[in-house]
Amino acid sequence: MKYFQAVKDELDKYKNAEKAEFLPRYFKVTPGGYGEGDQFIGVTVPQQRKVARKYYREVSLGDIEILLREPVHEYRLTALFLLVLKYEKAKEEEEQKAIVDLYLNGIPYINNWDLVDASADKILGPYFFERDKDLLYTFARSDHLWKQRIAIMTTFYFIRNGQYHDTFNIARLLLKNKHDLIHKAVGWMLRETGNRDFAAEFNFLKEHYREMPRTMLRYAIEKFDEDLRQQFLKGLV
Repeated sequence: MKYFQAVKDELDKYKNAEKAEFLPRYFKVTPGGYGEGDQFIGVTVPQQRKVARKYYREVSLGDIEILLREPVHEYRLTALFLLVLKYEKAKEEEEQKAIVDLYLNGIPYINNWDLVDASADKILGPYFFERDKDLLYTFARSDHLWKQRIAIMTTFYFIRNGQYHDTFNIARLLLKNKHDLIHKAVGWMLRETGNRDFAAEFNFLKEHYREMPRTMLRYAIEKFDEDLRQQFLKGLV
């Protein structure tokens, strides 16, 4: 059985025209937007996760690859939910590598912030945690928005496991980035680091905050005590 079609049929049961009309604005699908050309059918994330949990045991990597190349956004996001579940259950290194290879080859279709955020730290994070991370630095140095976001978001797994230096190193590479989606992602990961090791984040910010885009800084210091937050915003640290 071709389970990619079964997944699509299941998702289609949840189609919602009102949501489908709203989502293109939310994900900047209009001409010139970062999501230009994407299509939506109005299926919510919890509904997509429910479908993924139903089918992930039967669905093959080939089925997931087909879904990941679909023009409909919800099909692609569900493909990534399926791939994450597959990776979580994969015990053999060969199987893990096959999933990672599919993911890396599919980057042209992982082309919005929710697609990256739902998958990078859950697939590339555990895979690269104890492996060479040169690929992540190559992504960070590229001029490709989604590779850059994948690079910093992958480090969320490292952060959750008490390793922060790759987050800081990749953040340094992205300090001068022009895109708001990178400012938000870097600031978010710095904040997550600070939630676990305040001193580590503080020391990084003290060195770099004056050269950070304002949005990046605001995201990074969101949980700080208000007095300290204002000191950073006023350049008094």
